[in-house]
Amino acid sequence: MHKNLLNAIGNTPLVRVNFDTPATVYAKLEYLNPGGSVKDRSALFMIEYAERNGLLNRGGTIVDASSGNHGVAVAMIGVAKGYQVIITVSEKISQEKMATIKAYGAHVVVCPSTAFIDDPRSYHSVARAIHQETPNSFMPDQYFNTVNALAHYTLLGPEIYQQTKGSITHFLACAGTGGTISGVGNYLKEQNSHIKVIGVDSNNSFRSTKGNPKPYKIEGMGIDFVSPVMNYDVVDEIIAVADDDALPMLKIMAQKHGLLVGPSSGAAAYAAQEYSKKLKKGDIAVMIFGDSGRAYLTKNFY
Repeated sequence: MHKNLLNAIGNTPLVRVNFDTPATVYAKLEYLNPGGSVKDRSALFMIEYAERNGLLNRGGTIVDASSGNHGVAVAMIGVAKGYQVIITVSEKISQEKMATIKAYGAHVVVCPSTAFIDDPRSYHSVARAIHQETPNSFMPDQYFNTVNALAHYTLLGPEIYQQTKGSITHFLACAGTGGTISGVGNYLKEQNSHIKVIGVDSNNSFRSTKGNPKPYKIEGMGIDFVSPVMNYDVVDEIIAVADDDALPMLKIMAQKHGLLVGPSSGAAAYAAQEYSKKLKKGDIAVMIFGDSGRAYLTKNFY
């Protein structure tokens, strides 16, 4: 029992996934958070950090840019705490995510999809402009706020370590803002420096293409800018995954394993399946399933 909705965030289950490997592979089902994604954790942590430090005050407005899940989390948390919420999104956002953000009462501003985050038309640039123009507003700024990674260092990292009783040997997560992979990776490395931390990126991202990004379909992942949130010092390897490999995994995960997951989880699953082929008996890998496939059904990936 929880005294309020926000206390129900976290403590999501680990579920074994039977890939063809002698190792043991678990999925961390972050889509079972109240807002439906791993972003519930970082959004709540950043908002409450801002409250404690006088950056967000009663009657204020929360403004941020999101590919969808962070926006849903901020909208849910904002209404639970009594704030107005404005979320800017890219036009490639799924209809379900858009409708969910609006269902919480948040105002949504749709921006064109741009190749670079500093483009004045990008959803991040527009969010910053709205924040600057809105009195008594706060922008969590998930893409550049290092408190994002601190959230996962404080909450998700210890949870995974405890659930595996310290036996985890490999951790895999998609990288977008870098918050999850950096925060969890940092915590795990402090517990055992031999734990391998593997990031999953789009093969068309800013990082993968060495500054010449190309369009890709997967939402919620892709290292598309340089940010202090991403800590490469705790990442042992980054696997670049193509849409054509990640998206077919969605049907496999749903119809073979019973796990209806979103596109970034398809990328994580593909990377974990391929990477686990070189693991040995006794290895324990944990991958993050960041959100549910229910948020993408109209995109016909399944």
